[in-house]
Amino acid sequence: MSVKWEKTGKTSGELTFDISKDEIKLGLDQAFRRVKKNLRVPGFRKGHVSRMIFDQYYGEEALYEDALNIVLPNAYAAAVKEAKIEAVGQPQIEPVSMDKGKDWTMKATVSVQPEVKLGEYKGVEVPKQNTRVYAKDIDAELDKRRNQNAELVLKKGKAEKGDTVTIDYKGTIDGKEFDGGSAENYSLELGSGTFIPGFEDQLIGHEAGDDVDVVVTFPEDYGAKDLAGKEAHFATKIHEVKSKQLPELDDEFAKDVDDSVETLDELKDKIKKDLKEQKESAAKDAIQQAAIETAVKNAEIDEIPDAMIQEDVDTQLRQYLGNMQRQGIDPQTYYKLTNTTEDQLRAQFAKDAAERVKINLVLEAIVAAEDLEATKEEIDKEIKDLASEYNMDEKMVRNTLSDDMLGHDITVRKAMDLVTDNAKQVAKSKLKEDEKSED
Repeated sequence: MSVKWEKTGKTSGELTFDISKDEIKLGLDQAFRRVKKNLRVPGFRKGHVSRMIFDQYYGEEALYEDALNIVLPNAYAAAVKEAKIEAVGQPQIEPVSMDKGKDWTMKATVSVQPEVKLGEYKGVEVPKQNTRVYAKDIDAELDKRRNQNAELVLKKGKAEKGDTVTIDYKGTIDGKEFDGGSAENYSLELGSGTFIPGFEDQLIGHEAGDDVDVVVTFPEDYGAKDLAGKEAHFATKIHEVKSKQLPELDDEFAKDVDDSVETLDELKDKIKKDLKEQKESAAKDAIQQAAIETAVKNAEIDEIPDAMIQEDVDTQLRQYLGNMQRQGIDPQTYYKLTNTTEDQLRAQFAKDAAERVKINLVLEAIVAAEDLEATKEEIDKEIKDLASEYNMDEKMVRNTLSDDMLGHDITVRKAMDLVTDNAKQVAKSKLKEDEKSED
Protein backbone atom coordinates (compact mmCIF):
# COMPACT_ATOMS: atom_id res chain seq x y z
CA MET A 1 0.00 0.00 0.00
CA SER A 2 1.27 3.42 -0.98
CA VAL A 3 0.73 5.85 1.92
CA LYS A 4 1.74 9.50 2.29
CA TRP A 5 1.14 11.63 5.39
CA GLU A 6 1.57 15.39 5.26
CA LYS A 7 0.84 17.62 8.27
CA THR A 8 -1.08 20.79 7.51
CA GLY A 9 -1.35 21.95 11.14
CA LYS A 10 -0.33 20.91 14.63
CA THR A 11 -3.24 18.49 14.88
CA SER A 12 -4.32 18.02 11.27
CA GLY A 13 -2.99 16.71 7.99
CA GLU A 14 -3.69 14.95 4.71
CA LEU A 15 -3.36 11.21 4.33
CA THR A 16 -3.07 9.97 0.75
CA PHE A 17 -3.33 6.22 0.21
CA ASP A 18 -4.05 3.62 -2.47
CA ILE A 19 -6.60 0.82 -2.55
CA SER A 20 -5.20 -2.14 -4.46
CA LYS A 21 -6.85 -3.72 -7.48
CA ASP A 22 -7.30 -6.97 -5.55
CA GLU A 23 -9.21 -5.16 -2.77
CA ILE A 24 -11.28 -3.31 -5.36
CA LYS A 25 -12.19 -6.58 -7.06
CA LEU A 26 -13.40 -8.07 -3.78
CA GLY A 27 -15.42 -4.92 -3.12
CA LEU A 28 -16.97 -4.98 -6.58
CA ASP A 29 -17.90 -8.64 -6.18
CA GLN A 30 -19.54 -7.99 -2.83
CA ALA A 31 -21.34 -4.91 -4.16
CA PHE A 32 -22.68 -6.93 -7.11
CA ARG A 33 -24.02 -9.66 -4.80
CA ARG A 34 -25.88 -7.01 -2.85
CA VAL A 35 -27.58 -5.42 -5.86
CA LYS A 36 -28.08 -8.62 -7.84
CA LYS A 37 -31.06 -9.91 -5.82
CA ASN A 38 -33.16 -6.84 -6.68
CA LEU A 39 -31.85 -6.33 -10.20
CA ARG A 40 -34.23 -6.27 -13.18
CA VAL A 41 -32.81 -6.66 -16.69
CA PRO A 42 -35.03 -7.33 -19.72
CA GLY A 43 -34.92 -11.00 -20.66
CA PHE A 44 -33.74 -12.20 -17.25
CA ARG A 45 -35.58 -13.22 -14.13
CA LYS A 46 -35.19 -10.92 -11.16
CA GLY A 47 -31.97 -11.73 -9.28
CA HIS A 48 -30.60 -14.05 -12.00
CA VAL A 49 -28.38 -11.65 -13.94
CA SER A 50 -24.74 -12.67 -14.37
CA ARG A 51 -21.88 -10.29 -13.64
CA MET A 52 -20.87 -10.21 -17.29
CA ILE A 53 -24.37 -9.18 -18.40
CA PHE A 54 -24.52 -6.55 -15.64
CA ASP A 55 -21.24 -5.01 -16.79
CA GLN A 56 -22.43 -4.97 -20.41
CA TYR A 57 -25.79 -3.45 -19.50
CA TYR A 58 -24.85 -0.97 -16.74
CA GLY A 59 -21.07 -0.82 -16.76
CA GLU A 60 -18.75 -1.80 -13.94
CA GLU A 61 -18.64 1.83 -12.82
CA ALA A 62 -22.21 1.52 -11.54
CA LEU A 63 -20.82 -0.54 -8.66
CA TYR A 64 -17.99 1.85 -7.73
CA GLU A 65 -19.80 3.81 -5.03
CA ASP A 66 -21.03 0.70 -3.20
CA ALA A 67 -17.67 -1.03 -3.60
CA LEU A 68 -15.84 2.01 -2.21
CA ASN A 69 -18.09 2.06 0.84
CA ILE A 70 -17.25 -1.60 1.41
CA VAL A 71 -13.45 -1.43 1.08
CA LEU A 72 -12.78 2.08 2.39
CA PRO A 73 -13.00 1.48 6.19
CA ASN A 74 -10.34 -1.26 6.21
CA ALA A 75 -8.17 0.56 3.69
CA TYR A 76 -8.26 3.76 5.72
CA ALA A 77 -7.51 1.92 8.98
CA ALA A 78 -4.53 0.18 7.34
CA ALA A 79 -3.25 3.51 5.98
CA VAL A 80 -3.50 5.14 9.43
CA LYS A 81 -1.56 2.24 10.94
CA GLU A 82 1.13 2.38 8.26
CA ALA A 83 1.48 6.15 8.61
CA LYS A 84 1.86 5.67 12.39
CA ILE A 85 -0.54 8.46 13.28
CA GLU A 86 -3.13 8.70 16.05
CA ALA A 87 -6.20 9.69 14.05
CA VAL A 88 -9.24 11.01 15.91
CA GLY A 89 -12.82 11.65 14.82
CA GLN A 90 -14.22 11.02 11.37
CA PRO A 91 -11.98 11.93 8.42
CA GLN A 92 -13.15 13.73 5.30
CA ILE A 93 -12.24 11.43 2.42
CA GLU A 94 -12.44 12.21 -1.27
CA PRO A 95 -11.29 10.19 -4.28
CA VAL A 96 -8.22 11.36 -6.17
CA SER A 97 -8.59 8.71 -8.87
CA MET A 98 -10.86 5.71 -9.45
CA ASP A 99 -9.76 4.56 -12.90
CA LYS A 100 -10.95 1.21 -14.17
CA GLY A 101 -8.39 -1.58 -13.88
CA LYS A 102 -6.05 0.48 -11.68
CA ASP A 103 -5.47 1.08 -7.98
CA TRP A 104 -7.76 3.74 -6.54
CA THR A 105 -6.20 6.70 -4.77
CA MET A 106 -7.89 8.47 -1.87
CA LYS A 107 -7.08 11.63 0.09
CA ALA A 108 -8.27 11.98 3.69
CA THR A 109 -8.25 15.15 5.75
CA VAL A 110 -7.49 13.85 9.23
CA SER A 111 -7.39 15.23 12.77
CA VAL A 112 -4.70 13.69 14.97
CA GLN A 113 -3.93 13.62 18.64
CA PRO A 114 -1.89 16.61 19.83
CA GLU A 115 1.73 16.08 20.80
CA VAL A 116 2.39 15.84 24.52
CA LYS A 117 5.67 16.89 26.12
CA LEU A 118 5.72 15.46 29.62
CA GLY A 119 6.93 17.52 32.53
CA GLU A 120 7.46 16.25 36.06
CA TYR A 121 5.04 13.45 36.91
CA LYS A 122 7.01 11.45 39.47
CA GLY A 123 7.33 12.87 42.94
CA VAL A 124 4.85 15.70 42.43
CA GLU A 125 3.75 17.43 45.64
CA VAL A 126 0.15 17.05 46.80
CA PRO A 127 -1.73 18.24 49.91
CA LYS A 128 -1.19 15.96 52.91
CA GLN A 129 -4.29 13.96 53.77
CA ASN A 130 -5.50 13.44 57.32
CA THR A 131 -6.87 9.91 57.82
CA ARG A 132 -7.13 10.08 61.59
CA VAL A 133 -10.52 9.16 63.10
CA TYR A 134 -11.54 11.45 65.96
CA ALA A 135 -13.96 10.79 68.80
CA LYS A 136 -16.30 13.42 67.34
CA ASP A 137 -16.44 11.42 64.09
CA ILE A 138 -17.57 8.33 65.97
CA ASP A 139 -20.10 10.36 67.98
CA ALA A 140 -21.50 11.87 64.78
CA GLU A 141 -21.98 8.41 63.27
CA LEU A 142 -23.69 7.19 66.44
CA ASP A 143 -26.01 10.24 66.37
CA LYS A 144 -26.81 9.50 62.74
CA ARG A 145 -27.76 5.93 63.57
CA ARG A 146 -29.83 7.02 66.57
CA ASN A 147 -31.77 9.41 64.34
CA GLN A 148 -32.28 6.69 61.74
CA ASN A 149 -33.76 4.44 64.44
CA ALA A 150 -35.77 7.11 66.23
CA GLU A 151 -39.49 6.70 66.87
CA LEU A 152 -42.00 9.42 66.07
CA VAL A 153 -44.32 10.19 68.96
CA LEU A 154 -47.29 12.55 69.05
CA LYS A 155 -46.44 15.91 70.50
CA LYS A 156 -48.61 18.55 72.11
CA GLY A 157 -47.66 22.13 71.49
CA LYS A 158 -45.90 24.00 68.71
CA ALA A 159 -43.92 22.35 65.96
CA GLU A 160 -40.16 22.84 66.02
CA LYS A 161 -37.40 22.24 63.51
CA GLY A 162 -36.78 18.50 63.34
CA ASP A 163 -40.39 17.62 64.13
CA THR A 164 -42.56 15.79 61.61
CA VAL A 165 -45.99 17.17 60.71
CA THR A 166 -48.85 15.47 58.91
CA ILE A 167 -50.55 17.98 56.62
CA ASP A 168 -53.06 18.58 53.84
CA TYR A 169 -52.12 21.34 51.43
CA LYS A 170 -53.59 22.89 48.32
CA GLY A 171 -51.46 25.20 46.21
CA THR A 172 -52.68 28.01 43.95
CA ILE A 173 -51.06 30.61 41.73
CA ASP A 174 -53.17 33.69 41.01
CA GLY A 175 -56.09 31.81 42.55
CA LYS A 176 -55.76 28.79 40.26
CA GLU A 177 -54.66 25.29 41.30
CA PHE A 178 -51.68 23.73 39.48
CA ASP A 179 -50.53 20.17 38.83
CA GLY A 180 -48.65 18.59 41.74
CA GLY A 181 -49.60 21.39 44.10
CA SER A 182 -51.94 19.45 46.38
CA ALA A 183 -51.76 16.47 48.74
CA GLU A 184 -53.51 14.95 51.77
CA ASN A 185 -51.99 13.40 54.91
CA TYR A 186 -48.50 14.23 53.74
CA SER A 187 -45.73 13.53 56.26
CA LEU A 188 -43.09 16.29 56.25
CA GLU A 189 -40.00 16.66 58.44
CA LEU A 190 -39.47 20.35 59.17
CA GLY A 191 -35.97 21.40 58.24
CA SER A 192 -35.42 18.52 55.82
CA GLY A 193 -35.40 20.85 52.80
CA THR A 194 -37.87 18.59 51.01
CA PHE A 195 -40.20 21.39 49.96
CA ILE A 196 -39.69 24.76 48.28
CA PRO A 197 -37.45 27.07 50.35
CA GLY A 198 -39.55 28.86 52.97
CA PHE A 199 -42.43 26.37 53.06
CA GLU A 200 -41.25 24.34 56.05
CA ASP A 201 -40.13 27.41 58.03
CA GLN A 202 -43.66 28.84 57.94
CA LEU A 203 -45.05 25.75 59.70
CA ILE A 204 -42.66 26.06 62.64
CA GLY A 205 -44.47 27.53 65.68
CA HIS A 206 -47.85 26.10 64.72
CA GLU A 207 -49.62 23.11 66.24
CA ALA A 208 -52.11 20.38 65.36
CA GLY A 209 -55.43 21.80 64.15
CA ASP A 210 -53.93 25.04 62.80
CA ASP A 211 -54.69 26.31 59.31
CA VAL A 212 -51.67 28.05 57.80
CA ASP A 213 -51.51 30.14 54.62
CA VAL A 214 -48.01 29.38 53.37
CA VAL A 215 -46.70 31.85 50.79
CA VAL A 216 -43.57 30.96 48.82
CA THR A 217 -41.93 31.89 45.53
CA PHE A 218 -40.69 29.12 43.26
CA PRO A 219 -36.95 29.45 42.44
CA GLU A 220 -36.09 30.93 39.03
CA ASP A 221 -34.31 27.69 38.09
CA TYR A 222 -37.20 25.46 39.20
CA GLY A 223 -37.57 22.33 37.05
CA ALA A 224 -41.17 23.07 35.97
CA LYS A 225 -40.72 26.17 33.82
CA ASP A 226 -44.40 27.15 34.11
CA LEU A 227 -43.91 27.55 37.89
CA ALA A 228 -40.38 29.03 37.99
CA GLY A 229 -40.22 32.45 39.66
CA LYS A 230 -43.94 32.56 40.52
CA GLU A 231 -45.51 33.24 43.92
CA ALA A 232 -47.74 30.47 45.25
CA HIS A 233 -50.19 30.21 48.16
CA PHE A 234 -50.61 26.88 49.95
CA ALA A 235 -53.69 26.48 52.13
CA THR A 236 -52.25 24.08 54.71
CA LYS A 237 -53.98 22.12 57.47
CA ILE A 238 -51.81 20.60 60.24
CA HIS A 239 -53.28 17.32 61.50
CA GLU A 240 -50.47 16.03 63.72
CA VAL A 241 -47.12 17.08 65.12
CA LYS A 242 -44.64 14.36 66.02
CA SER A 243 -41.22 14.59 67.59
CA LYS A 244 -38.34 12.16 67.42
CA GLN A 245 -37.71 9.95 70.40
CA LEU A 246 -34.12 8.80 70.22
CA PRO A 247 -33.15 5.34 71.51
CA GLU A 248 -30.83 5.09 74.51
CA LEU A 249 -27.17 4.78 73.62
CA ASP A 250 -26.46 1.39 75.21
CA ASP A 251 -25.61 -2.22 74.43
CA GLU A 252 -29.19 -3.00 73.35
CA PHE A 253 -29.07 -0.16 70.83
CA ALA A 254 -25.74 -1.48 69.51
CA LYS A 255 -27.20 -4.96 68.94
CA ASP A 256 -30.31 -3.50 67.28
CA VAL A 257 -28.37 -1.50 64.69
CA ASP A 258 -25.63 -4.09 64.03
CA ASP A 259 -26.21 -7.78 64.66
CA SER A 260 -22.46 -8.50 64.41
CA VAL A 261 -21.73 -6.78 67.75
CA GLU A 262 -22.80 -7.43 71.35
CA THR A 263 -21.85 -4.20 73.11
CA LEU A 264 -21.73 -0.47 72.51
CA ASP A 265 -17.93 -0.52 72.78
CA GLU A 266 -17.76 -3.15 70.02
CA LEU A 267 -19.99 -0.97 67.86
CA LYS A 268 -17.74 2.03 68.44
CA ASP A 269 -14.67 -0.03 67.49
CA LYS A 270 -16.35 -1.22 64.32
CA ILE A 271 -17.45 2.32 63.41
CA LYS A 272 -13.88 3.52 63.99
CA LYS A 273 -12.52 0.81 61.68
CA ASP A 274 -15.09 1.58 58.96
CA LEU A 275 -14.44 5.34 59.17
CA LYS A 276 -10.70 4.71 58.96
CA GLU A 277 -11.14 2.68 55.76
CA GLN A 278 -13.41 5.39 54.29
CA LYS A 279 -10.92 8.14 55.11
CA GLU A 280 -8.01 6.18 53.67
CA SER A 281 -9.96 5.49 50.47
CA ALA A 282 -10.98 9.15 50.18
CA ALA A 283 -7.38 10.19 50.85
CA LYS A 284 -6.08 7.94 48.08
CA ASP A 285 -8.66 9.39 45.67
CA ALA A 286 -7.70 12.95 46.66
CA ILE A 287 -3.98 12.23 46.28
CA GLN A 288 -4.57 10.62 42.89
CA GLN A 289 -6.65 13.52 41.64
CA ALA A 290 -4.18 16.15 42.86
CA ALA A 291 -1.15 14.24 41.53
CA ILE A 292 -2.63 13.72 38.07
CA GLU A 293 -3.85 17.33 37.88
CA THR A 294 -0.29 18.46 38.67
CA ALA A 295 1.20 16.10 36.09
CA VAL A 296 -1.19 17.54 33.48
CA LYS A 297 -0.31 21.08 34.55
CA ASN A 298 3.41 20.29 34.17
CA ALA A 299 2.93 18.88 30.64
CA GLU A 300 2.89 20.81 27.39
CA ILE A 301 -0.03 19.85 25.16
CA ASP A 302 -0.79 21.17 21.68
CA GLU A 303 -4.26 22.44 20.88
CA ILE A 304 -6.89 19.72 21.25
CA PRO A 305 -8.94 19.00 18.10
CA ASP A 306 -12.69 19.52 18.34
CA ALA A 307 -13.11 15.91 17.25
CA MET A 308 -11.51 14.70 20.51
CA ILE A 309 -13.79 16.92 22.59
CA GLN A 310 -16.87 15.64 20.76
CA GLU A 311 -15.66 12.05 21.06
CA ASP A 312 -15.28 12.46 24.83
CA VAL A 313 -18.77 13.98 25.16
CA ASP A 314 -20.21 11.09 23.12
CA THR A 315 -18.46 8.58 25.39
CA GLN A 316 -19.64 10.26 28.59
CA LEU A 317 -23.22 10.45 27.29
CA ARG A 318 -23.21 6.82 26.18
CA GLN A 319 -21.85 5.60 29.52
CA TYR A 320 -24.21 7.74 31.58
CA LEU A 321 -27.33 6.69 29.69
CA GLY A 322 -26.08 3.10 29.72
CA ASN A 323 -25.93 3.20 33.51
CA MET A 324 -29.46 4.59 33.58
CA GLN A 325 -30.72 1.78 31.35
CA ARG A 326 -29.11 -0.82 33.61
CA GLN A 327 -31.29 0.66 36.36
CA GLY A 328 -34.36 0.25 34.14
CA ILE A 329 -34.56 3.89 32.98
CA ASP A 330 -34.48 4.45 29.22
CA PRO A 331 -33.18 7.80 27.83
CA GLN A 332 -36.60 9.28 27.07
CA THR A 333 -37.87 8.44 30.57
CA TYR A 334 -34.71 9.97 32.06
CA TYR A 335 -35.16 13.22 30.11
CA LYS A 336 -38.79 13.38 31.20
CA LEU A 337 -38.04 12.71 34.87
CA THR A 338 -35.25 15.29 34.99
CA ASN A 339 -36.98 17.78 32.68
CA THR A 340 -33.85 17.93 30.52
CA THR A 341 -32.86 17.20 26.93
CA GLU A 342 -29.98 15.39 25.27
CA ASP A 343 -28.50 18.75 24.23
CA GLN A 344 -28.53 19.92 27.86
CA LEU A 345 -26.86 16.72 29.01
CA ARG A 346 -24.24 17.08 26.28
CA ALA A 347 -23.58 20.67 27.34
CA GLN A 348 -23.08 19.47 30.91
CA PHE A 349 -20.48 16.90 29.84
CA ALA A 350 -18.81 19.39 27.49
CA LYS A 351 -17.82 21.68 30.39
CA ASP A 352 -15.04 19.36 31.58
CA ALA A 353 -14.38 17.50 28.32
CA ALA A 354 -11.13 19.34 27.49
CA GLU A 355 -9.70 18.56 30.93
CA ARG A 356 -10.65 14.88 30.66
CA VAL A 357 -9.00 14.67 27.24
CA LYS A 358 -5.81 16.30 28.58
CA ILE A 359 -5.67 13.85 31.48
CA ASN A 360 -6.03 10.88 29.12
CA LEU A 361 -3.38 12.25 26.76
CA VAL A 362 -0.88 12.73 29.59
CA LEU A 363 -1.58 9.27 31.01
CA GLU A 364 -1.10 7.70 27.57
CA ALA A 365 2.17 9.61 27.21
CA ILE A 366 3.29 8.21 30.59
CA VAL A 367 2.36 4.70 29.43
CA ALA A 368 4.65 5.18 26.43
CA ALA A 369 7.44 6.82 28.45
CA GLU A 370 7.43 4.07 31.08
CA ASP A 371 6.85 1.30 28.53
CA LEU A 372 3.89 0.00 30.53
CA GLU A 373 2.19 -3.14 29.26
CA ALA A 374 -0.79 -5.32 30.12
CA THR A 375 -0.12 -9.03 30.59
CA LYS A 376 -2.40 -11.78 29.33
CA GLU A 377 -3.25 -12.63 32.95
CA GLU A 378 -4.27 -9.01 33.60
CA ILE A 379 -6.47 -8.95 30.50
CA ASP A 380 -8.11 -12.24 31.50
CA LYS A 381 -8.79 -10.85 34.98
CA GLU A 382 -10.23 -7.66 33.46
CA ILE A 383 -12.65 -9.76 31.40
CA LYS A 384 -13.73 -11.74 34.48
CA ASP A 385 -14.23 -8.53 36.49
CA LEU A 386 -16.28 -6.86 33.76
CA ALA A 387 -18.40 -9.97 33.25
CA SER A 388 -19.12 -10.07 36.97
CA GLU A 389 -19.82 -6.33 37.25
CA TYR A 390 -22.30 -6.25 34.37
CA ASN A 391 -23.66 -9.78 34.84
CA MET A 392 -22.48 -10.83 31.38
CA ASP A 393 -20.98 -13.99 29.93
CA GLU A 394 -17.18 -13.80 29.59
CA LYS A 395 -17.40 -14.76 25.92
CA MET A 396 -19.71 -11.83 25.30
CA VAL A 397 -17.21 -9.46 26.91
CA ARG A 398 -14.42 -10.89 24.75
CA ASN A 399 -16.54 -10.41 21.63
CA THR A 400 -17.41 -6.84 22.61
CA LEU A 401 -13.98 -5.61 23.74
CA SER A 402 -10.70 -6.36 22.00
CA ASP A 403 -7.48 -7.15 23.86
CA ASP A 404 -6.10 -3.80 22.64
CA MET A 405 -9.00 -1.91 24.23
CA LEU A 406 -8.73 -3.81 27.49
CA GLY A 407 -4.95 -3.47 27.51
CA HIS A 408 -5.25 0.28 26.98
CA ASP A 409 -7.48 0.66 30.04
CA ILE A 410 -5.17 -1.48 32.17
CA THR A 411 -2.01 0.42 31.22
CA VAL A 412 -3.71 3.79 31.80
CA ARG A 413 -4.64 2.63 35.30
CA LYS A 414 -1.03 1.57 35.81
CA ALA A 415 0.07 5.07 34.82
CA MET A 416 -2.41 6.54 37.32
CA ASP A 417 -1.05 4.29 40.07
CA LEU A 418 2.53 5.20 39.16
CA VAL A 419 1.83 8.93 39.46
CA THR A 420 -0.16 8.44 42.69
CA ASP A 421 2.30 6.08 44.41
CA ASN A 422 5.22 8.42 43.72
CA ALA A 423 3.44 11.58 44.87
CA LYS A 424 4.83 13.38 47.92
CA GLN A 425 2.36 14.54 50.55
CA VAL A 426 3.22 17.93 52.01
CA ALA A 427 1.41 20.25 54.40
CA LYS A 428 -1.07 22.57 52.71
CA SER A 429 0.70 25.59 54.22
CA LYS A 430 3.93 24.48 52.51
CA LEU A 431 2.13 24.21 49.16
CA LYS A 432 0.75 27.74 49.55
CA GLU A 433 4.25 29.07 50.30
CA ASP A 434 5.59 27.36 47.17
CA GLU A 435 2.79 28.86 45.07
CA LYS A 436 3.55 32.35 46.40
CA SER A 437 7.25 31.96 45.64
CA GLU A 438 6.42 30.89 42.07
CA ASP A 439 4.27 34.02 41.63
